[in-house]
Amino acid sequence: MTTHPTKGVFDASRAEWRAANGPDGEPGRIEVAFVDGLIGMRDAQDPDTVLVYTPAEWEAFIGGAKDGEFDLEAD
Repeated sequence: MTTHPTKGVFDASRAEWRAANGPDGEPGRIEVAFVDGLIGMRDAQDPDTVLVYTPAEWEAFIGGAKDGEFDLEAD
């Protein structure tokens, strides 16, 4: 369970974690779950660390990803 002072409680024990498939068809490392109006995101190799987002934060994150905000610079 992750408790945030303003976002509330994200109960990971009730989460149904989902991951997109990677390029090899295997599940990717990043997993996402929606619980009680909050969104949790974690690395499958470190499942005890959960980032918790409100719906507005999640929409901003997804929008930034779609706009290329987090793309790595090519060398």
